[in-house]
Amino acid sequence: QVKLVESGGGLVQPGDSLRLSCTASGRTFGRTYDNYVMGWFRQTPRKERYFVAAVSSRSGEIRYAHAVQDRFTISRDDATDTVYLQMDSLKPEDTALYYCVFDERRGQLSLYYGDYEYWGQGTQVSVSS
Repeated sequence: QVKLVESGGGLVQPGDSLRLSCTASGRTFGRTYDNYVMGWFRQTPRKERYFVAAVSSRSGEIRYAHAVQDRFTISRDDATDTVYLQMDSLKPEDTALYYCVFDERRGQLSLYYGDYEYWGQGTQVSVSS
C-alpha cells in the first residue's frame, strides 16, 4: 500500500507561481530495479479530470499536458521519495484540485487516469485576480 501526501496548493493571482509537493510512503524506494511512475492530474470545478505531468523512475521519461507545457516543471527527489510540480505563469484556467498519482503495475508512463493505482487526497490550486 502506497500513501501519497500532497501539499503546496493555495490561492494566487494570474502570473504567480506555486510549487506542489507529493511525498510517497509505504514501500521501499530507491531500489535499482524500481520501475514506477509518479505524476499529477487535476480535477476542474466541473469534475473533469485531466493529466498534467508525470515522470518515470526507470527511464526518466517526462510528459506534460499541452496546456501546461513550458509553464510547469515536474521533478523528483529520490532521497526523500518526493515529486514536485513547479507551476509558473499560472492562469485562471489552472484552477483545479491537483492530485498526485503513483503506479508500478504497468512500468510505463500513461496519460490515462485509470492507469494509476494510488492517488493522494488532493490539494486545491485557485488562480484569480
